[in-house]
Amino acid sequence: MGIATLFRVLIFCLSLAGLSVDSGIAAAKTTVKVGFIGPLTGGVSSNGLGGRNSAELAVMERNEDPSSRYAYEFVALDDECKSNIGVQAATKMAADRKVIAAVTHYCSAVALSTVDIYHRFGLPVVVWGAVQPDITYGNDYPEIMRICGTMINQNEEAAKFMRSLGYKKFAIIHDTTDYGKSHKDYFTKYLVENGGEILDVFGVTSDQQDFTAELTKIKSLNPEVIYFGGLTPLGVRVRSQMEKLGIRAQFEGVSGIKSDAFIEGLGKELAEGCLSFIEGTPTEKLPGGRKFLKAYQSRNFAQGPEAYGPFAYTAMVQILDAIEKVGPDRKKVTATLNATKDAPTLVGDVTYDSHGQNIVPVISKYVVQDGVWALWEDSEYASGKRKLVNSKQ
Repeated sequence: MGIATLFRVLIFCLSLAGLSVDSGIAAAKTTVKVGFIGPLTGGVSSNGLGGRNSAELAVMERNEDPSSRYAYEFVALDDECKSNIGVQAATKMAADRKVIAAVTHYCSAVALSTVDIYHRFGLPVVVWGAVQPDITYGNDYPEIMRICGTMINQNEEAAKFMRSLGYKKFAIIHDTTDYGKSHKDYFTKYLVENGGEILDVFGVTSDQQDFTAELTKIKSLNPEVIYFGGLTPLGVRVRSQMEKLGIRAQFEGVSGIKSDAFIEGLGKELAEGCLSFIEGTPTEKLPGGRKFLKAYQSRNFAQGPEAYGPFAYTAMVQILDAIEKVGPDRKKVTATLNATKDAPTLVGDVTYDSHGQNIVPVISKYVVQDGVWALWEDSEYASGKRKLVNSKQ
């Protein structure tokens, strides 16, 4: 049978199936792998699962777009918020040459441990939730970008805000990872610059269970505020033990406690009035934010997107856009992402500086009210209907 005859047979078969030649060709898209890494198990898994779901949502939507050049395969790995596990996951992801780019890491200690791996393998990654500055500013690796902001702006805003409420005397409890220590350093710097006073500082391990010694000392110092630099599981233990020891101090946390799991772990009453500061504008107030939340809910994910889900979604959209533009080539995708400037996205306009860091000047303030995280400006605390502990207003 000649080639011409074979071609006519192909056309005939496609027509019987109700397909045109063009649709048959379009259906055979090249499959491209894209990755996600985050804590899918462990104490901060709610954040990791929210990030994974959000990134996967972006892939689902792209695969449903008939104009997409490629079919995308989503690969998710668990780093457990542990550096050694994160290194293994990063190595596995980066060594798979079919993975063109990835959205990576919620925990700063893990992100710091993996940057060398991504650089060595030439895998472009966009960090979606880790906020320690050195992840981007501690190296000159073009493969490393970060869509969320850093803890520098977060702590500067937090210090100014707490002083604006009249608070002056603070005690600090922080975990002894790079994440917790850096939070402590930046908050101390900006609080002192704004006239605040640090009464004492206590470093604790992230798996510590009993804080009787630290909190007993803190109680004797009688601080107005306890600043906590760490993640949800540790924050829950510290806040609950404050109550048992009868410590009357305002609890102020960093972005690491901004999760539904923090409220669930403490219960509605103990969580009430706790503060958290996080980069970016609340999703529901962003252009496209309600559309994102509606799309997320329509997929019936078992977990919510959590605080950093919109960043994971945006990071994956940027990766997919880059692949669509330049093809499944790691070097070309890296260069395309590096060149991002004033790009409109779900989380606002995105510009990566020379270190791959998105410039995110907006910091949002949250307070727990009636069992949910409420934007400070929309809360009854801001209006004066409710009072924080030791409030000067």
